[in-house]
Amino acid sequence: MTAKPNVLIVDDNAVNLLLLATLTESVSGFPAISFDDPLKACEWCQSNTPDLILVDYMMPGLNGHDFIRNVRRLAHCMDVPIVMVTTENEKAVRHEALSLGATEFLAKPVDIPECRSRIRNLLALRHSQNLIKDRAKLLEHEVQLATAAIIERERELIVRLSKAAEFRDPETGAHVQRMAHYSRIIAKKMGLSAEFQQLLLDAAPMHDVGKLGIPDHILLKPGRLDDDELRIMRRHAEIGSVILAGSSAPLIQLGEEIARTHHEKYDGTGYPNNLAGENIPLSGRIVAVADVFDALTSVRPYKKAWSDEDAQKFLQDNAGSHFCPICVAAFIDAWDEVLQVKASLQD
Repeated sequence: MTAKPNVLIVDDNAVNLLLLATLTESVSGFPAISFDDPLKACEWCQSNTPDLILVDYMMPGLNGHDFIRNVRRLAHCMDVPIVMVTTENEKAVRHEALSLGATEFLAKPVDIPECRSRIRNLLALRHSQNLIKDRAKLLEHEVQLATAAIIERERELIVRLSKAAEFRDPETGAHVQRMAHYSRIIAKKMGLSAEFQQLLLDAAPMHDVGKLGIPDHILLKPGRLDDDELRIMRRHAEIGSVILAGSSAPLIQLGEEIARTHHEKYDGTGYPNNLAGENIPLSGRIVAVADVFDALTSVRPYKKAWSDEDAQKFLQDNAGSHFCPICVAAFIDAWDEVLQVKASLQD
């Protein structure tokens, strides 16, 4: 054996206990754990995992059947090999033991060569089981590492795409960081899962990636856009959707959804598809609140920054028309956290 095996022997007879312990040590090379009280043996199993159990049937207080029943209830002992020691003619006892989870039997009086062989074989079986478990854990760990690496690459892609869009629209500064954190705050206040909150935080910066496809003379115009220019600028939602479409990665899928829907309005007057109410994906409704609040409270070439209070009032006044009322309420309820983010992520 490559590791010390824990062999548990339970027998109220001192002679049998010594014999089995001696035989076990001669096979494994290590002392067995011996109990003459089955109740104490059960208590030991609560916090220890044996590799093999040898248990007598006839014992006071708790017979072999009861012992097996108690041990098999323990999750960490469900697959431990158990050998019951019985007399040769106790077939009913053996049948019941099998139904309770016994693995093998030894007949009294114990045949020493047979006993050694059974102990050796069952310890080898247990060793193989443990190797398989360890291999499975290793593979699971490797899968987790590989998955984490994929997710990290996806995040890196998002950051690079967002920075590319930001370089073409340099006035935004820390806008994408703030609005992403605002989005997470709304999701958290709405009671959405921690997994979705993180996904939203990572995906929200892609909301304006479609600006990569908008001509410079429109994107960088230092003033308000005319109607034709505004029509072209609004295409960035569709362009962003096209850039991100077709991915199998949940993060990119959510980014596509946000890019496509964050300019929809709750009353159906938004763009690009005039979606209304809950037909707008929740991610788009959340990001709409976060994006507009940050745009209002940021300096632009064509406007001064609004005060936090004025921007808050705008959200409240337009809840149910421009914005989802539930998302606005969640944002306002987390106002202190919103202001902390705003203070910590200045342009």
